[in-house]
Amino acid sequence: MARNLLGRYVWLIDTIRRYGSISLKRLSELWERSPFSNGEPLARRTLYNYRTAIDELFGIEIVCSRSTFEYSIASTSLHQEGMTDWLLNSAAMSNVLTSASDVADRIFIEDVPSARRYLGLVVDALRDSFPIRFSYHPYTKSTPTPDVVIEPYFLKIFRQRWYITGRNTRDGRIKTYALDRMADVTAIPEPFVSDPTFDAESYVRDAFGIIFSQGETKEVVLRADPRQAKYLRALPLHHSQHEVIHDEYSLFYYTLRITSDLLQEILSMGSRVEVIAPPELKAMLVDELSKTLGLYEK
Repeated sequence: MARNLLGRYVWLIDTIRRYGSISLKRLSELWERSPFSNGEPLARRTLYNYRTAIDELFGIEIVCSRSTFEYSIASTSLHQEGMTDWLLNSAAMSNVLTSASDVADRIFIEDVPSARRYLGLVVDALRDSFPIRFSYHPYTKSTPTPDVVIEPYFLKIFRQRWYITGRNTRDGRIKTYALDRMADVTAIPEPFVSDPTFDAESYVRDAFGIIFSQGETKEVVLRADPRQAKYLRALPLHHSQHEVIHDEYSLFYYTLRITSDLLQEILSMGSRVEVIAPPELKAMLVDELSKTLGLYEK
């Protein structure tokens, strides 16, 4: 039953967003054609219950206009819309996979580091402005660092891994930590005062990946062959991406920090992409390729 409810919530949100605004009559007609209705209309009381649950579960408010009596999704920021889309996609995927146990041997998923053990605790600390204490074992060290305490500022998911960024209370610097490298995580129930000058949106705006405070922000220009251009259109490298199409190639323009995250991403595209600008990024790329080639020339 819970799975059916989740599917109904996702269907309702998707339908209202697709129409922009919609009357209960039209919504009920579409509902009767859906796989969730059993051929029955959508009752006003049922819709009210679903709206309440959707608000609590996803933070999405479905409002009804007093003048037109039509339903719509309350306006949100671009960031909130992105968060909503991610939640809906995750819920829809979970709903589909949960019902696919009979073909589980023919579904292959990525083996990714898990953060579910501490994600809820970290989200609660973020909400309550509580510091968190943990031990941390990065790949660059042979032993974990104990008793790390940070004031959490924001969470980010990248390459299917969760990261928390906040002020390290020991050295006063803003740092980022992977949740799957943490252990013994606890919240300290003493609220901290957030830095009023810190703006998370601005902090991450020019970053690719999870390196936010290193590297200069530059205009990055990539030349991509027609095949790679299709991939970049379908899955933009960064929100600043814009494209200029030429006969045999495309130029993609970005405003980005020049970091190792970005370098590795460009290297993964191989010969299908060429760095046009800035010169320092091109030099970094050539240096990395030379080192790689040197491994095979020995």
